[in-house]
Amino acid sequence: MTLYMLDTNAASEAIRGNPAFDARLQAMAPGQWCISAVTCSELRFGIARRPEAVRLHRIVQEFLRISPILPWDAQAATKHGDLRAHLKASGTPIGDFDEMIAAHALAVGAVVVTDNTRHFARVPGLVLDNWLRAPTGH
Repeated sequence: MTLYMLDTNAASEAIRGNPAFDARLQAMAPGQWCISAVTCSELRFGIARRPEAVRLHRIVQEFLRISPILPWDAQAATKHGDLRAHLKASGTPIGDFDEMIAAHALAVGAVVVTDNTRHFARVPGLVLDNWLRAPTGH
């Protein structure tokens, strides 16, 4: 079974209640999708910066309650160190948190679900899926 790891922009679509995105999640078997602890951190940071957004806090908290959150571990850290060095040496860094999410997905063999495929495509060996764009038919 393929494991899908939602990056932060994909998780945000679920939080916003995108019907097509939610349908994809609900159609999956338990344990078939997850978020990285890094994405959890980014979402918590986002709501911490907006304490007045009470409704948003509730929605994010509920999303995090139902989301399988994979812990950042030594295997992810090892992949991250290697990936970060590679991207920096090639002059194509993608940002610290995205590099961490990509490395985490590589470490667990997950497909990254993102709308930022051009950005994540810089990561060698990373498999991507964009649930927000309709297939072009090409």
